[in-house]
Amino acid sequence: MKLGRSKSPDRQPIVLPAVSDSVVLNVGGGRIPARVLESGADSLLVAITVPTKPLTDAQLDGLVLEYSSARGRVRLGGHFTMAAPPDPDLVRIDSPRSVEVLQEREYVRIKSARPVLVYASRDNSQIQSFTVDVSGGGLLLAGPDTLQIGEQVTFRLTLTPGVAPISGTGKVVRTDRQGHRAIVFDSISDLDRRRLVRFIFECQRAERQRGLNKEDHVG
Repeated sequence: MKLGRSKSPDRQPIVLPAVSDSVVLNVGGGRIPARVLESGADSLLVAITVPTKPLTDAQLDGLVLEYSSARGRVRLGGHFTMAAPPDPDLVRIDSPRSVEVLQEREYVRIKSARPVLVYASRDNSQIQSFTVDVSGGGLLLAGPDTLQIGEQVTFRLTLTPGVAPISGTGKVVRTDRQGHRAIVFDSISDLDRRRLVRFIFECQRAERQRGLNKEDHVG
């Protein structure tokens, strides 16, 4: 059964996008890509990443900032101002508030093969495996078949060679006919979860771009 997109009010603390995260400014039905330069407790500074004219007061009054989080697609309102007039590239958002969260499921999942070191709790043995797919809430591992349902594990997931891995703990919750092991996270830092979610959305964006390029080539 396919679940439709739901809109939910924000009853949880707002998790603002982090520095360098990609966001979108929605103004009058148009969408302007931007990137976060500063992220504070109650303010954001974003840089528009395409050539544009300075936003008018009316446009600033109706502005909504959108970004992707582990909870879904978040839309923020707040007090929007030009941070350095007449520079059209910098926009400051003070007192951000959640307008809505658009969410189809708790975490987006993508197919991706990435190396993982797994440490089994029963003997702390080190196991080298790789992911079949990843999400902000867990991993599907190619193996090994020695991991049992209910077993606690520690993992170190490498997203990019030469960059610090994502680490945490999890539990094996199921297996499938191919011998894959599904791991649900028990403990992972907020920073690592944001890194993982950002990686997932970057992979999705690259996949969409490849599709567009393929259509252009065929056309």
